[in-house]
Amino acid sequence: MTAPMPVRPPEPPGKPRPTLSEPSAEASSEAPGQRRPSRLLAPLRETGKLFALGLAVGRAVFRRPFQLREFIEQFWFVASVTILPAALVSIPFGAVIALQVGSLTQQLGAQSFTGGASVLAVIQQASPIIVALLISGAAGSAICADLGSRKIREELDAMEVMGVSPIQRLVVPRVLATMLVAVLLNGLISVVGTLGGYFFNVIMQDGTPGAYLASFSALAQLPDLYVSEFKALIFGFLAGIVAAHRGLNPRGGPKGVGDAVNQSVVITFMLLFFVNMVITAIYLQIVPAKGG
Repeated sequence: MTAPMPVRPPEPPGKPRPTLSEPSAEASSEAPGQRRPSRLLAPLRETGKLFALGLAVGRAVFRRPFQLREFIEQFWFVASVTILPAALVSIPFGAVIALQVGSLTQQLGAQSFTGGASVLAVIQQASPIIVALLISGAAGSAICADLGSRKIREELDAMEVMGVSPIQRLVVPRVLATMLVAVLLNGLISVVGTLGGYFFNVIMQDGTPGAYLASFSALAQLPDLYVSEFKALIFGFLAGIVAAHRGLNPRGGPKGVGDAVNQSVVITFMLLFFVNMVITAIYLQIVPAKGG
């Protein structure tokens, strides 16, 4: 004889039966004590992750082995995509500053200070900002796209499984390359922008070459060049860190990589203007003006 089949008790009236397509209320409810993270705190979490990546890169710089070959390849790539645009952008940038400052000094009757004012504007402000824009726009976007494509192909996860740190192997050489190229490009842009401003002031505004150079030597000082190079170094670090952070955290597959590239450029622009304001304010308070 076969055992009788168990009979399921009938469902109470008014309570719908859960279907396979609709999860039950117990399954969809959140576990007690857990709260969904607020969207308002998402920028703070991303900022914390960005700072954590910066600290991790700073610690990984001093670890061995150092990826020298990767660093040289990234340095050459970043330099190759930024040298020519930097030289071409710095000429009209220096010319615009020289023309605007020259027009203003003519109205005030202080044409003899045109050279010093325009050159100081190029060295202290224009040159580091041009460097940051080019590094983040040309090199940073490429770094973000490269790391993002590796992430969605799960190459970074495979490296972690094999015991290789993606930060030490991939991120550190790229960040150091952007910093070194930024410092070197800043010197190039300062020289080219100064020559462009000199040419347009002397040729187009009938300025005196001797007065241009004399005002520059009277107003400029060596710390002006130091703070310019320091800004370029910081901006290169920020561009590399932001590009690496967004490249390591893409969302939504290949489309997410494209979105991450756009986000990295926009975030870098916002950070560089804020950091430039802070550094300039501190510099003007610490270093007295020449002759003051």
